[in-house]
Amino acid sequence: MKKIKMKKILITGSQGFIGTYICNEFLSKGYQVIGVDNFSKYGKLTRPHDTHKNFTLYEVNILDDEFKDIVKNEKPNMIIAGAAMIGGITYFHKFAYDLLAENERIIAQTFDAAINGYQEGWLERICVLSSSMVFEETKLYPTPESEVKTCPPPASTYGFQKLAVEYFAKGANEQYGLPYTIIRPFNCVGVGEEDSIHEHEITSGNIKLMMSHVMPDLINKILKGQNPLHILGEGNQVRCYTNGKDLARGIRMCVESEKAVNDDFNISTSVATTVLELAEAIWNKIHPDQPFTYTSDKPFMYDVQKRIPNTDKAKNILGFEYEISLNESLDEVIEYMKIKNN
Repeated sequence: MKKIKMKKILITGSQGFIGTYICNEFLSKGYQVIGVDNFSKYGKLTRPHDTHKNFTLYEVNILDDEFKDIVKNEKPNMIIAGAAMIGGITYFHKFAYDLLAENERIIAQTFDAAINGYQEGWLERICVLSSSMVFEETKLYPTPESEVKTCPPPASTYGFQKLAVEYFAKGANEQYGLPYTIIRPFNCVGVGEEDSIHEHEITSGNIKLMMSHVMPDLINKILKGQNPLHILGEGNQVRCYTNGKDLARGIRMCVESEKAVNDDFNISTSVATTVLELAEAIWNKIHPDQPFTYTSDKPFMYDVQKRIPNTDKAKNILGFEYEISLNESLDEVIEYMKIKNN
């Protein structure tokens, strides 16, 4: 597989949960990484990559004119567009308008800078992080990339905006010739996910939580002694939990492959797991000597029942396959949550 030689990458949302994994992956392979973040989700924090000799961080709002100046001055070979308002399922609907409006402004500003860089000759391509939520209304499982052209549009404003991100890429290519790659992560898991400063506290049984994503929420409830464990609905929701290291490696493979230009890829594990199966697996790791018991809370009205990607395209074109099992991810995240809660 022929690789594109790129050594300077600008990553928006570099200090976020997924952004941190992406930065670490590229830095480990010798890239110069330019990070852009305004700390709007978690507040000011430090990340392991902050002190790396090849990393430069700009604390700036992408909507400010300063962002375009930074991109123009740094002249990256590639932009990875990862910045966005994002959260769990409650977040999607609590901020339904803000997600749509703010994320449209962020992606438009990012593409404006990318188009300018391409026209000036120093930007090779933009890589955009879309989402499995573009397949929110599909009935085809496992879901191939081509399904985005035939399934109904997403019901949530978050999913709809992520679909719009993909059309920004296609539109910029059609009008300006800007090369792109669209990447769709499926349920990224790992360490470093903090409580969003915008999330509201909810009660689940006898436990108060900052509602985020299912894995850290379940781990939190079990660590705090909840018994029986409260889960949403019957726990039949199906997800494919992809370790952040695998996702970041898949993103790097997209960046480095000429075959990824002007194409889209599901980057994910292919192993499907129900929420109930996940809950029992976590329980057995934390309380191996106690029987697993659970009770069902009223499910969210908008919860997507299935997200299962077809990953053949990424395997056949990029050579990407997941390496880190759910069992390994659980060990990693449980240990992280134990330290975080102490």
